[in-house]
Amino acid sequence: MLVVFGSMVLDRIHAPDGAVWNELGGSSTYAALAASRFTETRLISVAGTDLPESYTRIIGEGVDISGLEIVEGRTFRYEARYEDDFDTRVDLVVEPNVSLEYRYRVPEGYRGSDFVYLANMDPVQQISLLEQFEHPKFVMCDTISYWIDTKRDSVVDLISMVDAVIINDGEARHLTNRHNLVECARIISGWGAQHTIIKKAEHGSLLFCGDEVYPLPGFPVDRVADPTGAGDSFAGAVMGYLDSAGSAGTGELRQACVYGNVLGSFTVSRRGIGGLVSLRRADIEERANAYRRMVCLDAR
Repeated sequence: MLVVFGSMVLDRIHAPDGAVWNELGGSSTYAALAASRFTETRLISVAGTDLPESYTRIIGEGVDISGLEIVEGRTFRYEARYEDDFDTRVDLVVEPNVSLEYRYRVPEGYRGSDFVYLANMDPVQQISLLEQFEHPKFVMCDTISYWIDTKRDSVVDLISMVDAVIINDGEARHLTNRHNLVECARIISGWGAQHTIIKKAEHGSLLFCGDEVYPLPGFPVDRVADPTGAGDSFAGAVMGYLDSAGSAGTGELRQACVYGNVLGSFTVSRRGIGGLVSLRRADIEERANAYRRMVCLDAR
């Protein structure tokens, strides 16, 4: 089974065609919902007593939320504004609230899980949580520029403990102080992670397995409503597929990234988690097959 650890957030997102307030978001939310379309998924996170019960019901319909703690206080709050091209995002408010100093614990029944995804969080918290698992088969982590700026040494320590790193292109460059993404991946691999996945937003992703590089384009969509959570959905789909396959070899990782790009395309097409909550596996497979035809140059 798969365990997803990360933030649970109430988002305020300003997009060119309007704004949403107190929308359910966060790295663990998007990742767990995406992963649950492939495998049984367990969530570890924390929220305040202001989190609407309707949101926990939505997540709990497809995800084991025994590891979600509701504590006195305010849930993590995030507010951002996207410019007309959706390529520029301005962070307006970042309030970690109850998640800032919370001491996360892995429920006893989760500790033997084979696949673990450490979504974007404080790297010290990620390491503390990882150390509570018994012998996971495959662990992947994510990080962002804020932690690279404030706790870079802990980010590097975390990378030495995991099997794979998923990170966007700007943050890969920021972390390694290099511009060329192949060189960035080589440096990350030198810190210990066997595999690196570099997300490139609408341009897809690059999968690095040892000396092999596998570029995968993004799935084209005719309308973007909200890019928030697309990268987390990508990562959740990758981990969900790997857990369902029971393996994380190169072939499985390549297929997982196909599904990651596909789930990301569903996420951006609707506001918040709307692109994920009613998503059927048949819809995913239909788009994944279209994606494979799109990228196969010798298809007839």
